[in-house]
Amino acid sequence: MSLPPPALHSLPLFVRMAGRAVILLGDGEPAAAKRRLLERAGARIVGEEATATLAIVAIEDEAEARAAIARLKARGVLVNAVDRPDSCDFTLPAIVDRSPVIVAIGTGGASAGLAAALRQRLEALLPATLGPLTERLHALRAAIRLAYPALDDRRRALGAAFAEGGALDPLRAAPEAVGTWLANATAPSDRRVTVPLRSTDPDDLTLGEARALALADRIYHATDIPAAILDRARADAIRIAADSAPETAEAGLTVWIAWA
Repeated sequence: MSLPPPALHSLPLFVRMAGRAVILLGDGEPAAAKRRLLERAGARIVGEEATATLAIVAIEDEAEARAAIARLKARGVLVNAVDRPDSCDFTLPAIVDRSPVIVAIGTGGASAGLAAALRQRLEALLPATLGPLTERLHALRAAIRLAYPALDDRRRALGAAFAEGGALDPLRAAPEAVGTWLANATAPSDRRVTVPLRSTDPDDLTLGEARALALADRIYHATDIPAAILDRARADAIRIAADSAPETAEAGLTVWIAWA
């Protein structure tokens, strides 16, 4: 019997901050750093007495900070308490900005230094062309829908194009590649893939196996396949517990997972 997947420490959310009131309390560099981030996001910074749903407490004095946190939480305000992770209702991640693509790295307040180190690695990995590529995809979304009217076909075609070495590989493709890909649009074929499971660790999946799970329309699996493996699939992929692989072909991509 497989164990349930561990609960998420936090649910990542992207909140539009333009014009939104945010309470900021404190002085010194910690508060200044949060102010710069809020201003960059377009937030409207206000004092404690103002009406707001979010607050950042960057007060260094422990007793003063605890009192402010308690007052804000009593009002139902969600609080980020700088250097006090146990008091945080939300945390502010390290950010890689390739607008409109934003990558956020959080550690639940456990280590801001680790989040910063990961951000530096990702900064070097993600090219400057990623933002323009995304904007080009957005500009041509109507043409993409015309080329692939069915949602499942569109998702599979884009998934194949975004794969490593694909026509729209996000780490390599220039924005102009979207038009070339569209000009050569072909309907994705129906296929079945077998994933022979060798361990309970999702990191032991090969790149091809992980990609098949991420793109699958439906997954047939033995009843003792760990939830951690099944969680590598799309949230809306159909999951079917079965004793054996399906005998008949089905539309789209079907994956059968069984122990090797």
